[in-house]
Amino acid sequence: MGSDRPIDKPRTAAETPPEMAVAGNSLAARPATSTLNLAEREEQRKIRRLDLMMNMVIAVIGQDESLSVDEAAEMIADTRKAALAMFPDKELAYNLIYKPRLQRLMRERFRIQ
Repeated sequence: MGSDRPIDKPRTAAETPPEMAVAGNSLAARPATSTLNLAEREEQRKIRRLDLMMNMVIAVIGQDESLSVDEAAEMIADTRKAALAMFPDKELAYNLIYKPRLQRLMRERFRIQ
């Protein structure tokens, strides 16, 4: 598609677009900001994963009528372990953001005081 390069001829490093570059030969040539962007992208991926996990747990606890209090509490404990495994130094953030939501959900769902 618009390339005059023969199909069987491999690209040189200069011809390779940055998004297709392999880590072995391109990271050394890229500026330090690229490495930061890589770390930032990894952080964002982990945040999206945590958000998806929390939304799924909240949905299951809120909607599954056959779920017992003990099973819901176990799910919450497992979720906390997974969150702290992804973000080991963010326990305070977990306690401020997710813990109140989950406590409120448990109170509303199981009429716990």
